[in-house]
Amino acid sequence: MSAENIARRGLLLVGLALMASGCIPSIGGFRGSSSTVTLDRRYKRQRVAYESAEPAGSIVVDTSQRFLYSIEGSGYAMRYGVGVGQEGLTLKGRATIGRKAVWPSWTPSASMIRRKPRLAQYAGGVSGGPNNPLGARALYLYRGGHDTRFRLHGTNEPWTIGTAVSSGCIRLTNDDIIDLYERTPEGTTVIVI
Repeated sequence: MSAENIARRGLLLVGLALMASGCIPSIGGFRGSSSTVTLDRRYKRQRVAYESAEPAGSIVVDTSQRFLYSIEGSGYAMRYGVGVGQEGLTLKGRATIGRKAVWPSWTPSASMIRRKPRLAQYAGGVSGGPNNPLGARALYLYRGGHDTRFRLHGTNEPWTIGTAVSSGCIRLTNDDIIDLYERTPEGTTVIVI
């Protein structure tokens, strides 16, 4: 097999893995890296005026507006554009960051496999790395000391920011999840509205 055929097969496999992810649905196949996608200006990371009853250091995810706010206090927050879960597949309420991971691995949940049987091929998990559906970083949401199976994570499909397409996870561009990861310690309160 030629090197060109191997490279094409690798690109195809990467695209299939991304489409098959529970947090990353198929919307037309693999489209390339985030550096080739222009993000709508309103979803670019920016410091904004934001009044909140939540203390500095908290995170508020507004699923209807498709924004995540990292509360800085004094009436300001860092705002990130996000992709959110499809109707009926979202986590609402309070959670805490119970774990953090760099280039996390991904394993579809049993409910994801029931909804999308083709995901059964990934039941053993997908190793972390640049082609993993969870992207560059993940912040794991916990309640009562237990993993909710919902995440704040990166995505290799930045064109989905601002949409409701995932199986419930909150996705950010890889650049934005790296920024959020660095400023967010374990134990941080996350409020999803």
